[in-house]
Amino acid sequence: MEIIPEKPLGSTGKAIPLVGMGTAVYPFAPSETKDSVLHAIKIGYRHFDTASVYNSEKPLGEAIKKALELGLIKSRDELFVTSKLWGNNAHPHCVLPTLQQTLKNLELEYLDLYLIHWPLSMKPGNFEFPVKKEDLLPMDYASVWKDMEDCQKLGLTKAIGVSNFSSKKLDDLLRIAKIPPAVNQVEMNPLWQQKKLREFSAEKGIHITAYSPLGARGTPWGGDRVMECQVLKEIAQARGKTIAQVKFS
Repeated sequence: MEIIPEKPLGSTGKAIPLVGMGTAVYPFAPSETKDSVLHAIKIGYRHFDTASVYNSEKPLGEAIKKALELGLIKSRDELFVTSKLWGNNAHPHCVLPTLQQTLKNLELEYLDLYLIHWPLSMKPGNFEFPVKKEDLLPMDYASVWKDMEDCQKLGLTKAIGVSNFSSKKLDDLLRIAKIPPAVNQVEMNPLWQQKKLREFSAEKGIHITAYSPLGARGTPWGGDRVMECQVLKEIAQARGKTIAQVKFS
């Protein structure tokens, strides 16, 4: 695998690899995560994305530990590890203990990036997915984001950010943030290019990370439109590539 390009994340002192491996396998029971991550490390991946709701933090941590034992990497610092705060713990005073549990699951001393998974909260203790409408609650942005900032100040994560935030939600957050979000991770692909959000984020210095760039076939949030797109098929055929290869070329 070629060397993956990186981009500095503001003043965090660490660069984010622009191609990474996600560990969300739906249903969230990723029995092959450890072996998949080990293989990804062998071929050059250094950015790994997990979340508490994915149930993949522990196997990702096991894979990192094994990679160190095998000498595939010399130190944990060679990796960029992202995890996320699920809505059931997106409440004041819940953020720090939740991140500490994530670090325990991963057997790591720090994350490179910690994200608020969605711009909403859920009833405490509820870890069900898909989420029931009656379990959704408005988020106390000021208190939750302050707790996120405290996590960064304590050195438990190198950077903090959000996921699934619209331009309006980002603007609301920026008005109260002392440490602005470094990243907004959103669904983005050739058929949903998020032009307005990308322009707003570039103006505010927020890095956009795309998830489900191939459409997330077989999940509640995805579909076949990307992989079955006739235009992409024609481009791939003309170049002698797969649709995925065209997407990332």
